[in-house]
Amino acid sequence: MIQKILHSKKLLFGLVAAGLVVAGIFWWAMPRKISAADRYVTASVERGAIAQTVSANGTLNPVVLVSVGSQVSGIVKALHADFNNHVKKGQVLLELDPTLLRAQLTQSEATLASARASYLLARENEKRSRDLYAKQFVTRQDLDTAVQALDAAKAQVELATAQVKHDRTNLDYTVIRSPVSGVVVSRVVDVGQTVAASFQTPTLFTIAKDLSQMQIDSSYAEADVGSIREGQEANFTVDAFPNRSFRGVVRQVRLNPTTVQNVVTYDVVVGVNNADQVLMPGMTAYVNITVARRNDALLVPNAALRFHPTAAELGKRSAAAAPHPKQESEGGGPTSTVYVIDNNQLKAVRIKTGITDNRMIEVLGGDLKAGEKVVVMDRQSSGTGGENGHRPRFF
Repeated sequence: MIQKILHSKKLLFGLVAAGLVVAGIFWWAMPRKISAADRYVTASVERGAIAQTVSANGTLNPVVLVSVGSQVSGIVKALHADFNNHVKKGQVLLELDPTLLRAQLTQSEATLASARASYLLARENEKRSRDLYAKQFVTRQDLDTAVQALDAAKAQVELATAQVKHDRTNLDYTVIRSPVSGVVVSRVVDVGQTVAASFQTPTLFTIAKDLSQMQIDSSYAEADVGSIREGQEANFTVDAFPNRSFRGVVRQVRLNPTTVQNVVTYDVVVGVNNADQVLMPGMTAYVNITVARRNDALLVPNAALRFHPTAAELGKRSAAAAPHPKQESEGGGPTSTVYVIDNNQLKAVRIKTGITDNRMIEVLGGDLKAGEKVVVMDRQSSGTGGENGHRPRFF
């Protein structure tokens, strides 16, 4: 009998202990209700400077880039300039073999001499025929024939003279001279190479007139080009100097559009002062043009505008009063909604927004003041483990 009583007590204690364990597990696994200050991440509203920029890639080029070619064909006889050489206007860059063109000039000069001799003979014949016609020893037709022969001989002299000038000019073109003072950027021929100028003028040298002044030819999308104006400041970097920022000024917004796969872009020319000449032609530049700037603006993080709580988080009364996250204000400007913590609850505040630098955004109107804190993130929805107020569940 005593053993049965003891066995019953042990069984009762075991059931009670098991119940306590199960109750403890349920209590530990159930979510705890935490305060709004612990649940939400906030950021302060502050005053400061903000600048809105538009970005694009571009290529550095000299302001004046001259392609030096040849109007005549021939074999390269001598080179007098090479890459990176500084040249003066009129300096000899290259010489072509003049043998064929000199022979052609000699032939033209001989033709001219023959034409002049024929002209002298025709002039004497015309004079003699005119004297004989005055004495009625020849007919009018004979005089007209002599006059025509004189005119034809005169035309042949002019034709031969023009041919001599043409051949002499071509001979002069065998010596290629620099049209500007600058730096040789490119040379595409070598000694012994044949230059053929039959159908188009071949490029022999490329000369940058002044590398201390350069420009960036950048392509901006049509959505950004509307806010770009001449004279705006620009900052850019190049891969050669990743830790250095360079400055420029918008010089021109070209009206000619470029369409690639239905994407319309416009060429924006940015002037660059390259006094130390560390920037080289052809470098890729990553350009940011400042299109708007505010020095003493009320600023909130962009993350605050992206935070949108559910109706359950707001509560019935707050959810009914909360405005749409993005809409137009009565004045026509854009408005957004941010949230602050008031009495341990989220409170929606509508603000009118201005420019943004993709990190902070300007507040033009609303009930926010500097120093207030706005909600930027919910720790529960961010999945931060133990900070979200939930204990791990084992079932």
